[in-house]
Amino acid sequence: MAMIEVNGKSYEVDEEGYLVNLNDWNEDVAVYLAQTENVTLTDQHWEVLNFLRDYYNEFQIAPAVRVLTKAIGKKLGAEKGNSQYLYELFPYGPAKQACKIAGLAKPTGCV
Repeated sequence: MAMIEVNGKSYEVDEEGYLVNLNDWNEDVAVYLAQTENVTLTDQHWEVLNFLRDYYNEFQIAPAVRVLTKAIGKKLGAEKGNSQYLYELFPYGPAKQACKIAGLAKPTGCV
């Protein structure tokens, strides 16, 4: 397995750069992973990342993009629960890219 180093500490990642251990995640790791994805994290990004982590803690699964969009719409409002908004934040795929930055496993069904 590959490793990344953040603030002098090493973390194991899979071949696509997803954290192997969910408990290794912290905000510094998120910033590092976001940089590797060419994403500069804003409050809107953190809102989605924290939503994803809460969702994972509740359901033990990373949501696919349709489920993510619908769930965010319910919790954060229709203006945020749509694909256009999420793709503006995470242009390489709201589920896949956001889950990676949030330290979650790659959602099932993502290529």
